[in-house]
Parts: sequence; structure tokens; C-alpha cells
Amino acid sequence: MSDVTIWHNPGCSTSRKVLGMIRERGFAPRIVEYLKTPPSRAEVVEAARRAGLPLRGLLRQRGTPFAELGLGDPGLTDEQLLDAIAAHPVLIERPVVFGPRGVRLCRPAEAVFEVL
Repeated sequence: MSDVTIWHNPGCSTSRKVLGMIRERGFAPRIVEYLKTPPSRAEVVEAARRAGLPLRGLLRQRGTPFAELGLGDPGLTDEQLLDAIAAHPVLIERPVVFGPRGVRLCRPAEAVFEVL
């Protein structure tokens, strides 16, 4: 079993770059294509907590239904945000890497080194 997991979107250049960086460091990561196999609500909450981010910090705006769903409204609760994420996994910003030294949203890509 690998001690590194990446929530990956193969269509994203940053996600591909981070995956390459992980492999260059000698890790064989567990790759979760989160658009095909979305994480559970609990996994999303735990990822945000471990990364030190508010749930909103894991939301992707560009190329998603973020605006049309009104997710910029600061009055929305985490439960409402989780409902949106569950219905539209594309709202998860990527890549999220779980490594031996923690969890990071790897934007910029070099943030991956903080967890490897």
C-alpha cells in the first residue's frame, strides 16, 4: 500500500505535474480519479481539516458550476457546500495530496513537497 494518495484529474495539467513530481520522488501513489470515484462527504471534510483549510478552500470556481449554483454566497453552510460537492465533484479543487507529512491542496504544484 502506498503512503501517498492523490485526488487526481488527468485532464488537469497541474494535477498531471504533481503526479509526476510524486513519482520522481520515488513514490507509487494511490491515484483516485475523483470525477469517476468521488470522495464521501466525510472524506472531503477530513481532507479540508487535515490541509488546514476551510471547506470553501477546496472549492474550484473556474470551469465548474460554482457561479451558477451561487456558491460564492458567504451565507452558505458547510452542509450546503457539501451538497453541491456531492452533486458536482468537479467542484473539488485539485490536486489534493495525502502524504506521510500531511495533506495539501497542491496549488502551486510545489506544495506537494510539504507532504512528501
